Amino acid sequence: MFLRFLALILLAAFSYPTHVESIIRHYKFDLVKKNTTKLCSSKPIITVNGKFPGPTLYAREGDTVIVRVVNHVRDNVTIHWHGVRQLRTGWSDGPAYITQCPIQTGQSYIYNFTLTGQRGTLLWHAHISWQRATVHGAIVILPKRGVVYPYPKPDKEEIIIFGEWWKSDVETVVNQAMQSGTPPNVSDAHTINGLPGPATNCSSKVYTLHVESGKKYLLRIINAGLNEELFFKIAGHEFTIVEVDATYTKPIKTDTIFIGPGQTTNAILKADQQIGKYIIAISPFMDTIVATDNQISTGILRYKGTPKFPPTTLTSIPPRNATPITTNFMDSLKSLNSKEYPTKVPLIIDHSLLFAIGVGVNPCSTCVNGTRVVADINNVSFVMPTTALLQAHYYNISGVFTYDFPGKPPISYNYTGTPPMNMQTINGTKVYKLAYNDTVQIVLQGTSIIAPESHPTHLHGFNFYAVGKGLGNYDPKNDPKGFNLVDPVERNTISVPTAGWTAIRFRADNPGTFYLHKIAILVP
Repeated sequence: MFLRFLALILLAAFSYPTHVESIIRHYKFDLVKKNTTKLCSSKPIITVNGKFPGPTLYAREGDTVIVRVVNHVRDNVTIHWHGVRQLRTGWSDGPAYITQCPIQTGQSYIYNFTLTGQRGTLLWHAHISWQRATVHGAIVILPKRGVVYPYPKPDKEEIIIFGEWWKSDVETVVNQAMQSGTPPNVSDAHTINGLPGPATNCSSKVYTLHVESGKKYLLRIINAGLNEELFFKIAGHEFTIVEVDATYTKPIKTDTIFIGPGQTTNAILKADQQIGKYIIAISPFMDTIVATDNQISTGILRYKGTPKFPPTTLTSIPPRNATPITTNFMDSLKSLNSKEYPTKVPLIIDHSLLFAIGVGVNPCSTCVNGTRVVADINNVSFVMPTTALLQAHYYNISGVFTYDFPGKPPISYNYTGTPPMNMQTINGTKVYKLAYNDTVQIVLQGTSIIAPESHPTHLHGFNFYAVGKGLGNYDPKNDPKGFNLVDPVERNTISVPTAGWTAIRFRADNPGTFYLHKIAILVP
């Protein structure tokens, strides 16, 4: 659905980071406008250092990263370090009006955080409105020096970032949708490292992955798109998945990768086919009536020694509604759960929460039908404050938020069946409060109001274990019997199945104020 919904988790304590021995890595991000042409159409876009995608942030586990962000554009900006735990550095998490005030024109902000207990691939992106359509890039966290990967060392690494591209200005697209109450236009193309690939009646640059026969490549794959879950294939080749969301997994082989917005996947690709040229393809997944950009974006894998004009080996594209492929992929992911990287699923739960995620219908005087579809959790549509929540919490500023976010829907109904007659939501800046080190289980329950859909959902400040999922309504008596409490996949972003539910568990070991929200268009 086109509007964002969220809950917020507020921890009771907050303190400054203690000293950690590490290398300090300095970066500077200049937010600037740059005129950019794609699909034979030009427009100015916001970029970091004039690049799209933006620069890659490299560091090692244990390093301290200091990024000075300077805003040279007319819009307010912030940067979120998606998946970075921000252990006791909540001021650097990045979402506007949650952990900081926006960076205004001509101003700067210093993000300072330590990469504690994390290694792998993450991403950074803008966290105001739709800015992350062009303001995003990779975070590569290498293991500590002397520590090896828990899988065969690759010969080379390659960063591959997926995105979405609109010919129109993205802020105009979302503002028109807000005014009319209708869904915003879907993107005009998907991109691979900023390139949309071949387009009808338009010559476009194509992403090319150059490989050598017999070598192994670690692909660091990032979905930086706003809305769409994607399939990723390379003709004639298999992937071995070794990591998701910067956590190691048991290796699994597949010819199709499924990746949602905000998710990352590390996969080993072996160049084991005949010398030649092979198609790379990304395509959307949606198993309900919600509109998507159905354009297939392509690139090329090219072997060293390939003749100048060879034929291209093609691949089959999964159907748009290929639910069995997505289900099989997600069910196959398991935590490594080794001696070096153990799985620590909370077994005793302090807070058992049921969050019904979906949409409601609220009055709107400017909208076409007098109503606007709004996002909600447990019938609450979040109202963005004008004072950052972390600031209000830390400095004891009253009147900014309330502690009454409901831990379950106020009225129980058949969530995936017939929707209730009254679909209006409650507006408020409500948070749910946890004590330090509490253990939490959240069942993210999809709903069928307006239309059921898959919901990619991201938790700031924490990783969680995805212990179970299913279709229909969650059954608190029987469904927990099938939970995986041994080696569930550990993530920071998860898809809730269409007309179904996902159960996650985590320990609240990071003081601060943190979002739990759907990965979608960022509409305050």
